[in-house]
Amino acid sequence: MNSFSRILRSTRQLWPYYVMVILASTGTALLTLASPFLIKAATDVIVDAVGGRRDTGDATTVVVFIALALFATELAHTVVHNIGGWFGDVLGLRMRQLLSDRYFAKLLSLPQSYFDRQVTGTVISRLDRSILGLTQFIQSFANNFFSMLLTVIMVLAVTAWYYWPLALLLIIIFPLYLWLTALTSKRWMVWEADKNRHIDTAQGRFAEVIGQVKVVKSFVTERRELRLFQRHFAETVSLTKSQSRWWHLMDTIRTGGMNLIFLVIYLMLFIRTIEGHFSLGDMVLLVQLVATIRGPASMMSWMVDSAQKAAAGSRDYFAAMDETPEPTTDAALLDAASPTGSAIIAPQPAVTPLLPASPDAPVIDFDGVSFGYDSSSRDDQVIHGVTFTAHHNEKVALVGESGGGKSTLVNLLLGLYRPTAGTLSINGHDTADLTAAQVRSMVGVVFQEASLFSGTIRENIAYGRPDATDEEIRAVARRANADGFIEAFADGYDTVIGERGLRLSGGQKQRIAVARAMLKDAPILVLDEATSALDTRAEQAVQAGLEELMVGRTTLVIAHRLSTIASVDTIVTLDGGRVGEIGSPAELAVSGGIYAELLQLTARSSAADRRRLRRFGFHDGTPDDEVDGGHREDAED
Repeated sequence: MNSFSRILRSTRQLWPYYVMVILASTGTALLTLASPFLIKAATDVIVDAVGGRRDTGDATTVVVFIALALFATELAHTVVHNIGGWFGDVLGLRMRQLLSDRYFAKLLSLPQSYFDRQVTGTVISRLDRSILGLTQFIQSFANNFFSMLLTVIMVLAVTAWYYWPLALLLIIIFPLYLWLTALTSKRWMVWEADKNRHIDTAQGRFAEVIGQVKVVKSFVTERRELRLFQRHFAETVSLTKSQSRWWHLMDTIRTGGMNLIFLVIYLMLFIRTIEGHFSLGDMVLLVQLVATIRGPASMMSWMVDSAQKAAAGSRDYFAAMDETPEPTTDAALLDAASPTGSAIIAPQPAVTPLLPASPDAPVIDFDGVSFGYDSSSRDDQVIHGVTFTAHHNEKVALVGESGGGKSTLVNLLLGLYRPTAGTLSINGHDTADLTAAQVRSMVGVVFQEASLFSGTIRENIAYGRPDATDEEIRAVARRANADGFIEAFADGYDTVIGERGLRLSGGQKQRIAVARAMLKDAPILVLDEATSALDTRAEQAVQAGLEELMVGRTTLVIAHRLSTIASVDTIVTLDGGRVGEIGSPAELAVSGGIYAELLQLTARSSAADRRRLRRFGFHDGTPDDEVDGGHREDAED
């Protein structure tokens, strides 16, 4: 019940729908109860007429009016029930909308570390399974079971007025049923949790495979992936067999007990009618009322089953909703994710105000920064006391072996993680005192993977500034060397590029990403191996756009070619998450450190030297298939 009480508390703004459902259910229950009384009246009139105690013509007139009243009652029942059904349907969908909006808002407010330990497909699965299960149950309850529950209460009141032992027997059915259901639930919920785990894992893998289907096909692993998928659902079938066997065994006992009570009830009604305590009309009325209760009692099994599934499925949803958001998440986003919030976000300003620069302060300042993904463990540190600065219009390159901490420093600068020790400042402002929006508004980034969205080219370029004018969009596209290929499409800037930009080549996608960063116009630029996945020709086209983008900005570069690094102002070498050297390319070329070693390796031509270069993420321009005697050596990430 805790899950449902949380849902009702967090959807208080839907109270008009709750009120209408209650009113419609009450009306439906009263109209349901009216029919047996009308039939009782008709039965008594007919019995009197047949027994000669009433004039036939008069009895016929009365019966006709009773039949019309019965018709009107049943028609009213149909209308009221369907009105309530409409409100119940809208209530269910509005509830789903609210819960889904809050779930999405909550996910957007969570830190990057949450997503690092989740499978994307599993996160999506919860949206369908948890929220849909809850709202469908509440919709069914509103449309059917609530009115039945009210009907049961009214029937118990009427039967108690006629003969209290009869009402007592009817009342016994429900606690007996609930007690036996409670005995069933504990084992049932364990099976349901295991089934949900297998379904989430299977659907999570499904999303991964579909998203990377080219990799699956290229490695000919279709059968293996299908077997893994089938295995999880086969486990759910096996669990369902045991779960269903237990449930139906207990349901047989429950229903058998209920049938025994109904046997006693019917015997009581028949015998008391024979003895003259009830008229024939009374007996017909009471039999109908008892039958009215039998439906909800039988339906209780299905309702309890649905409620348990909804409660079990909601646990993952509430677990996500109870996660701690990023410390500096936007207040409107937190309100949208709150159980008491409106789940409606006001339009965000087109441009987040940039941080004012402090006099003489560097634009980027890492001061003794350390970081570990597990903040509670010193042994998990991946960055150790990193210190360096970058000033306005300065280019700084990060150099080091894969796993040396280059990308982690970029993630810290983007505010995706917060330092566990030391200070990271932007424009003289400690990022610990800034919101995530303030930090990220200062940084434009071009990743190795362009990460475009489905939609048009125009929408992707304007992703950070949706209010940008057409001329602004075209201007940055020209500067990014992208306008030419965009105009070559039949629909130009309105060309739909598909999921992740699948209709574009790697170089085209990257030039769109460069234009997107230009339009954001942030004072800090991060180039995280922005051209490493491109061939030479595409790289040249993208590099021209990047050179234009770097003008007037403080740039942090993770590069894969020494020719790119040679033009920077400062090189910071990283070794095992620690700063090795800091200096200009000319200074570090003769220092004997990592950069000097890279220059020496580039000057050599052996396969071993080339493999060593690849450990640092660098290419020397040699085609991959010529390395090591024609055997391709893939660069480490």
